[in-house]
Amino acid sequence: MRQIARELKRVGHRASHTLVAELLHQLDYSLQGNRKTLEGSSHPDRNAQFEHINRKAKEYLRSKDPVISVDTKKKELVGTFKNGGREWRPQGEPEPVRVHDFVVPELGRAIPYGVYDLGNNSGWVSVGIDHDTARFAVRTIGRWWQKMGRPRYRGARALLITADAGGSNGPRVRLWKWELQQLANRTGLALTVCHFPPGTSKWNKIEHRLFSYISTNWRGQPLVTLAVIVNLIGSTRTAAGLRVRCELDRGTYPQGEEVSDAKLARLKLVPHRFHGDWNYTIHPMRRRR
Repeated sequence: MRQIARELKRVGHRASHTLVAELLHQLDYSLQGNRKTLEGSSHPDRNAQFEHINRKAKEYLRSKDPVISVDTKKKELVGTFKNGGREWRPQGEPEPVRVHDFVVPELGRAIPYGVYDLGNNSGWVSVGIDHDTARFAVRTIGRWWQKMGRPRYRGARALLITADAGGSNGPRVRLWKWELQQLANRTGLALTVCHFPPGTSKWNKIEHRLFSYISTNWRGQPLVTLAVIVNLIGSTRTAAGLRVRCELDRGTYPQGEEVSDAKLARLKLVPHRFHGDWNYTIHPMRRRR
């Protein structure tokens, strides 16, 4: 208000900052923050891809085959750092945290990669400590299948995976497809992948059926150790019956791993007729005797 009043005075108008405030209120102005509403231009097949994913998910669920939604949650600094939100504490005794958010080398960052089972309303999260790579992503899916998926879906021969179009599980990531082929070979599952169109990752089920509840569960609590992070994720519950399992993954996942054209050509990958770049099935290879 004072800045506007000074500018008015500079061009010959006398007005106090209080008068400026009154005039702005009379003109229906108010202090407002930014709102994230601009998504840019959308892909012309955006809605058709949503419908394709929905049809596939219903088809798999009807046949009692598993449908999972996968993604990487926001990376978290490990240590006594501020975590958004509030929790109940004795009056006047807030949790002390660091002033600056600089990574502590000996603690590092936590990388939570999640798998949400649509048919069972359950989740699996692997907390990595190295890099968010396609190998880490597929290893997490493999762990979910071994610990949760296979015991529940005995006899299943197919798995539907819904993922966004970027990051470690993007449709253009060669290592993602190569690692999925290895998973298909190990499990005997035909892995169908459907990617959400670019810029629509918020529609991926895992975002609002798993990750949002994890964030609510640990709000206001500094993530001081990896054990705390694993325990808070694993204790996430909802009234609708969501249950989550979480494990620490201390594996090493180097960045920059390349998959050659020759390797890519060996994949038993079948693109779907509709947008084969977003929708494809990777079949297991028969083992040679």
